[in-house]
Amino acid sequence: MTTTAPTLNARVIALAFRGPRTLLDGTLADLGTDFAQSVVLRTVAGAGGSADRAALAAEVGATLQAEEPAVRAVIERLTAAQLLDQGRADAGALRLTEAGRDLHERISAASAGIAARLYADIPAEDLAVAGRVLTLITERAEAELARA
Repeated sequence: MTTTAPTLNARVIALAFRGPRTLLDGTLADLGTDFAQSVVLRTVAGAGGSADRAALAAEVGATLQAEEPAVRAVIERLTAAQLLDQGRADAGALRLTEAGRDLHERISAASAGIAARLYADIPAEDLAVAGRVLTLITERAEAELARA
C-alpha cells in the first residue's frame, strides 16, 4: 500500500518543525541550556567568537521574534554562567569563553546528529527542492509582515 504525500500547507510545515524542534529542545535540556541561549551562542560563534552586545541583542531578537529586553536577559544569563564574557577593551563587546565555545560545539554536533538521522535516505534533490520552497515561503511571509 502506498500513501500519497499531502500537499504542502501550514499544518505540514508546522508538524515538520515540531518534531525536530522537540528533539533539539530535549537535547538542549540535557546540555543544561535552552533554544534562546543556543541561538545567542550560535550567533556569537558565527561572528567569529565575539559580537557587539547591542547588535547581538537586535539580531537574536529578530531571529527569535523576541523583544530585546528578553534577549538581553538571555545574554546576561550566559554571561553569569561564564559562557560569554565582556571584552576588556570594549565594554559593548561580548565574546565566547572556552566553556561557551565548547557548549556551542556540543550543541552543533547534537543538532547535526538529529538532522542526519531525520534526513537520512532522503534524496539530495528532494532536500534541495524542500529548501527552495520553504525559503520562498519564508521570504513571502517576511515581506507581508514588513508591510503590516
